[in-house]
Amino acid sequence: MKNLRNSVKLIGRLGQDPEIIKFDSGNNKAVLNLATDSSYKNKAGEKVESTEWHRLIVWGAGVNTVDKYFKKGMEICVEGQLTYNQWEDKEGKKRYTTEVKVNEFMMISGKAS
Repeated sequence: MKNLRNSVKLIGRLGQDPEIIKFDSGNNKAVLNLATDSSYKNKAGEKVESTEWHRLIVWGAGVNTVDKYFKKGMEICVEGQLTYNQWEDKEGKKRYTTEVKVNEFMMISGKAS
């Protein structure tokens, strides 16, 4: 249990192809949207399913792998940490986002299904 503080592990499917953002500094980042599914039975015994969406950010050398191999529908596993951002939009309203800064990732399915 190397690092339990602010640690997130997710397994899910990519909701779209990764977005690769290139900066003038030479740094690149990949933005991915990951869907995780869960289900349970309610009091009536009916199956209730839900999907949660997670915004993933990959920096550094991993961006090349993501760009080359990751496609919409692929099942992947990621480990990272939660980050929180806030800003004001054009109307002056405060906006918030929660992202997972990915430290490690692994392809589970070899192709989109």
